[in-house]
Amino acid sequence: MFRAIVIDKQASGQTCAVRELDDSALPAGDVTIAIEYSTLNYKDGLAISGSAPVVRSFPMVPGIDFAGEVVASEDPRWPVGKRVLLNGWGVGERHWGGLSTRARVSGDWLVALPEGMSARQAMAIGTAGYTAMLCVMALQKHGLKPEDGDILVTGASGGVGSIALMLLKKLGYSAWAMTGKAGEEAYLREIGAAGVMDRAEYQQASRPLERERWAGVIDCVGGTVLAHACACVRYDGAVAACGLAGGMDLPATVAPFILRGVTLYGIDSVMCPHSRREAAWQQLATLLGAADLEANTREIGLDEAIAAAQGLSAGQHVGRFLVRV
Repeated sequence: MFRAIVIDKQASGQTCAVRELDDSALPAGDVTIAIEYSTLNYKDGLAISGSAPVVRSFPMVPGIDFAGEVVASEDPRWPVGKRVLLNGWGVGERHWGGLSTRARVSGDWLVALPEGMSARQAMAIGTAGYTAMLCVMALQKHGLKPEDGDILVTGASGGVGSIALMLLKKLGYSAWAMTGKAGEEAYLREIGAAGVMDRAEYQQASRPLERERWAGVIDCVGGTVLAHACACVRYDGAVAACGLAGGMDLPATVAPFILRGVTLYGIDSVMCPHSRREAAWQQLATLLGAADLEANTREIGLDEAIAAAQGLSAGQHVGRFLVRV
């Protein structure tokens, strides 16, 4: 038997509860994992609250990432006892996910826990930190160096944004935090922000080109904020876009791209190639220690996750939720 959060949908609407299930209920897959830790991400909040059509089939166990130990395997790459993590691949949307004490998945989706990294540390980083690392890697691949100027991080008090600030500081960059949460300046400066600005500055439509201010941008918001940020990027700068909390539209012009040579990189964490995943996790293991993550991490149990997820989807929380399943 195992315990899991189960989302179901009836004619009367969506339900979500912690249930005890038999192992025979696990979906198809060639590797079974005893999960130790998962997380709550914005997408999990949408799935559990039912505020967006994230879940593609019912019943569904949410949770887009997890870490634990292999307890049964038909894949020689993942023997029993191997420590692994998973994020993306539609887990928690189309395939049962990590807010559970057990998971059965394809071995193709797994990544070995980096040496010296615990399951708890991996999920304190989670999909949010992994996505932040992919954004930083995109800026690095573009050729941006610390001496090139300030990097703007939008949605900085959220999971991706907060870890992006930490990573940029560790790598020697000067990063500015943009947030819509009043009163978070001290926290954002503590975790790595060189400066803090109000999101309201970029919530109004911009001119096609604004004053050149940023060498690069990591955007977790989308919408008008992303469009305005693009208009403020310096010549030959880069923007890594990974979020849509502010909307899926992009009310921008081509001016930053054809007159300043700005590059817009789309960051997808779900179907990212395996080699890039491994590279991201190895960098995360090198850059972030357990102590770095405590300031923005709150640990909760599986029974607390439903209420926390509903608050997360409503934008009521700061930092990361680590779920001890």
